[in-house]
Amino acid sequence: MKIAFVGKGGSGKTTLSSLFIRYLAARRVSVTAVDADINQHLGAALGMDEAQAASLPPLGGRLPLIKDYLRGDNPRIGSAETMIKTTPPGAGSRLLRLDGANPVFDACARTVALGEGASARLLVTGPFTADDLGVACYHSKTGAVELFLNHLVDGRDEYVVVDMTAGSDSFASGMFTRFDMTFVVAEPTRKGVSVYRQYREYARDYGVALRVIGNKVQGPDDIAFLRAQVGDDLLVTLGHSDWVRALERGERRPFTGLEEGNQEALGALHRAADAAYERRDWERYTQQMVHFHLKNAASWGNERTGIDLASQVDPGFVLREVPSTSSSPSPQPA
Repeated sequence: MKIAFVGKGGSGKTTLSSLFIRYLAARRVSVTAVDADINQHLGAALGMDEAQAASLPPLGGRLPLIKDYLRGDNPRIGSAETMIKTTPPGAGSRLLRLDGANPVFDACARTVALGEGASARLLVTGPFTADDLGVACYHSKTGAVELFLNHLVDGRDEYVVVDMTAGSDSFASGMFTRFDMTFVVAEPTRKGVSVYRQYREYARDYGVALRVIGNKVQGPDDIAFLRAQVGDDLLVTLGHSDWVRALERGERRPFTGLEEGNQEALGALHRAADAAYERRDWERYTQQMVHFHLKNAASWGNERTGIDLASQVDPGFVLREVPSTSSSPSPQPA
């Protein structure tokens, strides 16, 4: 299952995505975390120190390797140099599976120990650095994540949790359609729900599943405000957490010490994500992939590569799920 966490800057989306990752890992669910935010904080939220987080190999810095591996023997892709972030897989492409080794994970993924025997695999786009100013846009970094998602065949009990860029920036590509569930983190303010409104508007025609997590909620008035603004899309609300505050100070505490109400909220997220499995439509997923590839090709890709990138589309190909070797349990009511 592919899960996105989005929200405006400062909404707490990185904190909540890290808590969800910890929740899954504590239940021995296979989870791969992806920091797709240019402001890279997910590693620290998962307990890494600054040196460890800074040493993570960036996906954005391994694009030649990633492209060369994914294109495989696909005859429609003449070279890795002609692949762009939206290039879809076809016959002969190499697909990524979460339950096996591959050069992309070998080069870029690292295991993060989360305590009490739990762990998660972490991938990062890499930060936007001073060397990129005036030379590259941040989409050159997140493009590696889009290629990863476009070539991924994942099963129900294999979770990919992506901490997305702040705001609605993912609409600059088709990445917002790559998820089984998108959790929008919203504070109980007008600005806090603005990203939700943007996502709802843009996602309306693409069948994107949205649920809202109300964060930094202090009482019934905040809940009433969020309910009035987002209606039934409001799934859960969370307030102050002493456990999270201690974590942000660098203290290590067992995850079982997270407040019961917050544990219950995370359980609700897990159940909502798991329920989205029944709505999976691989044909639509593939068609949307092709749709955004053709848009990007016409907008800038053809000029950039010097070829007609529409020729990369394999009309007979549909990305499909493969059986998982995972024996992780489905979520149970909290």
